[in-house]
Amino acid sequence: MASIRRSALVPVVGLSTAPKCVRWIRFFVCLLSLLSVLASACSSNAGTQRINLPPPSERSVVGPGDVLTIEIVGEKELPREYQVASDGSVDVPYVHSVKVAGLDPHEIVALLRKALIEAKVLTDPSVIVSVKEYHSQRVTLLGQVAKPGSYPFTSGLTLIQAVSLAGGLTAIADDDMVTITRKADNGKTYSTVLSAAPIMVGRAADIPLQAGDQIYVRERLF
Repeated sequence: MASIRRSALVPVVGLSTAPKCVRWIRFFVCLLSLLSVLASACSSNAGTQRINLPPPSERSVVGPGDVLTIEIVGEKELPREYQVASDGSVDVPYVHSVKVAGLDPHEIVALLRKALIEAKVLTDPSVIVSVKEYHSQRVTLLGQVAKPGSYPFTSGLTLIQAVSLAGGLTAIADDDMVTITRKADNGKTYSTVLSAAPIMVGRAADIPLQAGDQIYVRERLF
């Protein structure tokens, strides 16, 4: 039997270690894939918070302190601006004191038309009513904001804008525990707890507010 010289034997390096390297590479690929899925899920959850609130009411009612523009078409000598008194009324020529608190501009038009007809001032009056300034509509911010209090509501106001009006969150605020309380048109009161953190960094949509909303920011537990 022919002998084989030792110099002809060439060691094959890595045959025993190659399978182990492959296993490690596969492990790291799987780990990266899992982390990617988890990150995607967290981002998705942050952007789709469940908000247990009725949509903001679009009904803009007036209250004490609000300034109205009232025009009785054809009556050019009459004043046009009226401020709602503390009892919720306005003094309009021909019909005197009219209760308008809790009504929107369209309802005020109907009320004034009826009053003018009943007073036999005009048979078919044309009345235009608009709100020049809202002072009665406000939102309230309490808890861990820099300046707790009541702030004027303006159309389109959002949660983060309201927090900004109150000077922002304090250093000990828990931005994952923000409560919004809202009274719906049906008279029922609803509350929801949400996280403001994803909203502030742009990963979730801001929350539109309505007049009368109350926002409470809890203190962070250390």
